Amino acid sequence: MEMKCVLVFVLLTTTSILCDLITDEEAARQFFEDVNTKSEEVNFRYVSAAWTYNTNITQENQEAMVAESLRLAEFDQEVAHNASQFYWSNFTDTNLRRIFSRLVDIGTAAMPDTAKLERLNQIQSEMRTIYSTGQVCLSESECLPLDPDLTRLFAESRDYDRLLAAWQGWRDVSGKKMKDLYEEFVALSNEAIVANGYEDTGAYWRSWYDTPTFEEDLVDLFETLKPLYVNLHAYTRNKLKEFYGADKFPSTGQIPAHLLGNMWAQTWNNLYDVLEPYKNKDSIDVTPEMIRQNFTAVKMFEVSDEFFESLGMIKMPDRFWNYSMLSKPEDRDVVCHASAWDFYNRQDFRVKQCTEINMEDLITVHHEMGHIEYYLQYKDQPVVFRGGANPGFHEAVGDVISLSVQTPKHLEKIDLIQNVTNDNEADINFLMRMALQKIAFLPFGYLIDQWRWSVFSGETPKDKYNEKWWDLRCKYQGVSPPVTRTEEDFDPASKFHIPNNTPYIRYFVSFVIQFQFHKALCNAASQTGPLHQCDIYQNQQAGQLLSEMLKLGSSLPWPEAMVMVSGEDKMNATALMEYFQPLTDWLQEQNGDDIGWEDACPAADTKDPSSSNMNFISLPLIMAAVLYSLLKIRN
Repeated sequence: MEMKCVLVFVLLTTTSILCDLITDEEAARQFFEDVNTKSEEVNFRYVSAAWTYNTNITQENQEAMVAESLRLAEFDQEVAHNASQFYWSNFTDTNLRRIFSRLVDIGTAAMPDTAKLERLNQIQSEMRTIYSTGQVCLSESECLPLDPDLTRLFAESRDYDRLLAAWQGWRDVSGKKMKDLYEEFVALSNEAIVANGYEDTGAYWRSWYDTPTFEEDLVDLFETLKPLYVNLHAYTRNKLKEFYGADKFPSTGQIPAHLLGNMWAQTWNNLYDVLEPYKNKDSIDVTPEMIRQNFTAVKMFEVSDEFFESLGMIKMPDRFWNYSMLSKPEDRDVVCHASAWDFYNRQDFRVKQCTEINMEDLITVHHEMGHIEYYLQYKDQPVVFRGGANPGFHEAVGDVISLSVQTPKHLEKIDLIQNVTNDNEADINFLMRMALQKIAFLPFGYLIDQWRWSVFSGETPKDKYNEKWWDLRCKYQGVSPPVTRTEEDFDPASKFHIPNNTPYIRYFVSFVIQFQFHKALCNAASQTGPLHQCDIYQNQQAGQLLSEMLKLGSSLPWPEAMVMVSGEDKMNATALMEYFQPLTDWLQEQNGDDIGWEDACPAADTKDPSSSNMNFISLPLIMAAVLYSLLKIRN
């Protein structure tokens, strides 16, 4: 087709638009190829600077990261503007049309005003620094960072008051310091997003799923899974009441948030010693055996790498081993939250993790290695397609592997347990451990972005941030604050993904679809028997099926990618429910009708154990003390 107009590009900058939109698809391909090469370079510089800051928190490294972030944002804006000069929506090449739809959207989150863009990046960096450098002082001589110390405390301690002090202390040194910053962040983020055609930041995030009924689908999934969570909650509450005493629990039925073995009560697997259904069975916690065998962080990653290799998938390249941060350094502050990194040069892929030698971190290792395997599989896709089919896919890959890794028969294969018992009681014990990871998480994974979307939309203003947060946690999770919370607090930001601005609904999605993938891969491996006993280790048919999907990146709509693996084009909870059905039946027998909780949080004066002594002091005594003090002052 004859070109009706001409676009002149100098270093990807449009210097002149001589007439209407460009329709020449060959010119569009050349433009895209130039952009893709430059995009790899710009992204590599930004990711390198971000890695340096995250593995060595200094003011200098923070400033360098912000500077590269600004360059990346400016580049994305420029690319989006130039791509919009093409009549891409009318291209006959479907793949090229999809590429351009991504290119014109790539600058959406970038603020048009450079000064405001710089401030937006500074705020995010300041919040990350507050989070990553916070320490809780439980005494003059005991000041603990989140990782690994506070995390270990919540995993191991059963001291009600010590847990309470750590719970409140972490929120004081993290979220509480960020509330003003977060309000400013929300305003600037929305300003950038609205300028690019979306209602607010939450709407932009939801657009990544390209599903008009996405929010309704989430509600349906949550309601489907709720009965299993409600029964797990009831069983856990009753066991914890026996352990701590019923007087520590509100009459409204929630569980105090600091008693669930995790700083945010998001997973409960650290409570397995309290909740274990059958005490006379062999332990399936391999932590002691890992320690006995002198496991190191590197060894844990080698175990994971070998699993992927056994499926015929891509092994970790030398650069991974040479440049990853697999243990916490002792000589500097780092961002300990585990994460996987793609440097966009098709060669450099790394993990940053302050690995502890325990079973929980072994599972985290497989999760992060799943991200790396996804990066390796789609590294030759265009930059705009280097991502999960939807954000939940990326989170699900390592987790679907961990569903095999955690089975007793797999742990026996890799010499971490011996003499596996296969009977109903052992099954229930195993499923309980899995439910404390997978089912306990579901409402937490669901509600975080329910809160954030309401903030971005303006439904929840700053003076309601904390109230809304606890309304959601009490209603959906059945978890309540153990001490009085006010709007002086900002508890959402005590969770990494809030200051880091990482969307969270992806985790809820991943916890559903990983079971769809697991069932499909088990079928490909010709596995028989209960779904929860399936281990796809060393099965290359399953590995090939998974690899074919991973290679696509986001080049196809996610329903098409899902069909390739599962034969289904929608998210559904059927496989998850099948996996846990034996435990569901068992929990219902244990609980009877003693399930559920009230939607509303307990009243402040009935849920503050730290001031429990005050609750027993009568009002006349308080008034007498006040009058006595006034008389003393007057005299």
